[in-house]
Amino acid sequence: MAGATQDLVTAARRAARPRRATEDPVFARVILIGITLAFFALFLALPLAAVFAEALRKGWDSYMATFDDSDTWKAIQLTLFTAALAVPLNTVFGVAAAWAITRFEFRGKQLLSVLIDLPLWVSPVVGGLIYVLLFGSRGIFWPFLQEHGIKIIYATPGIVLATTFVTFPFVARNLIPLMQAQGVAEEEAAITLGARGWQVFWYITLPKIKWGLIYGIILCNARAMGEFGAVSLISGHIRGQTNTIPLQIEILYNDYQSTAAFALASLLSLLAIFTLAIKGFVEWRAARQLSIAQRQEPVKTKN
Repeated sequence: MAGATQDLVTAARRAARPRRATEDPVFARVILIGITLAFFALFLALPLAAVFAEALRKGWDSYMATFDDSDTWKAIQLTLFTAALAVPLNTVFGVAAAWAITRFEFRGKQLLSVLIDLPLWVSPVVGGLIYVLLFGSRGIFWPFLQEHGIKIIYATPGIVLATTFVTFPFVARNLIPLMQAQGVAEEEAAITLGARGWQVFWYITLPKIKWGLIYGIILCNARAMGEFGAVSLISGHIRGQTNTIPLQIEILYNDYQSTAAFALASLLSLLAIFTLAIKGFVEWRAARQLSIAQRQEPVKTKN
């Protein structure tokens, strides 16, 4: 009788205890892991391998000859230049927007939060079309631009503007939830002790958000280098002048220069892989620092 009662108690405890994922049946884990690996191989690893295989199909000399072309070099330089301008602009905007939304109360705060997500929900082509309607030959600002000899459409400024538009949510969206979770207690304490606004940001806020900020910058940079839709509409596809790497790939492929197109695509893939490696390092460092902080917290509490 006692043994039966003990069995019932043990069964009740097992039923009440939440089951962990590692306690799922072996076949379920095998199926889920298999599906994940199959999707990874089919939609990521295989296409990526095909890009490099096609790029090197005619040998290393043919691969390197792609980068001897002046138009290709101009596309690479323009892509890096555009990212070098768009990413800092979005970093400043993202920090300012995150600070305003998480630290102030004002009318239109919710609207601002929604508008930050706008480039994520509309097609990039729409973003390019917006600037065409503003700065094109039939645009609102065309008479002013023509009078002062300023060229935006079919020129580098338009490409930078379009890239900035499609990438500006990434920094802000990484910082807003992070800053909301951290609260304002330490910042208010610093202000009470006489710290100024810039000092509070530099010594209190920035060290707490630095990994989230770096993560947002990495995502912003990756999107800036690979943007096609908005830039395609606003650039005019002028060879050697307004083509970025994605646009140059399209032109080479349409001209039946498949080896050159895939060689340039492999370069863009390598940039993406390098960005992904930096992203993984940032995530590892952030998790490591969080783990160290959690281990030190009980010691501080005891003291």
